[in-house]
Amino acid sequence: MPLLTDGFSTRITFGGITLYEKSVTPPGVDGGGEVNTTTMGTVTWRSKQPKALKTLTNCKATVAYASADYTTLVAQVNVVQTITITFSDDTTISFSGWLDKFTPGDSSEGEQPTAEIEIIPVGGLT
Repeated sequence: MPLLTDGFSTRITFGGITLYEKSVTPPGVDGGGEVNTTTMGTVTWRSKQPKALKTLTNCKATVAYASADYTTLVAQVNVVQTITITFSDDTTISFSGWLDKFTPGDSSEGEQPTAEIEIIPVGGLT
């Protein structure tokens, strides 16, 4: 499988909304740290093991948006649904999650208006 060499064009899809992604941070994975397994019988080194469960981390993006889609985006907040990330090589990952934040940025002359979005996964990849 070829190595990703360019992030263009990574896409996020959910709820039938057309997003105009400027940058995308796909979800990562957090193992949750360690379980301390040191006992009173330990002599030299503290011991630990990984936790059994993993957490899919939040996904963030900077997007341009159509003003006509503003209320549609607001309506998608807190709606659990399938989120799909399509990488630049057309590989996809999907997970259940919800749009937690839709934060429009400044609107100013000579600049395209953008918004920051944040998606929270419910569990792991589907």
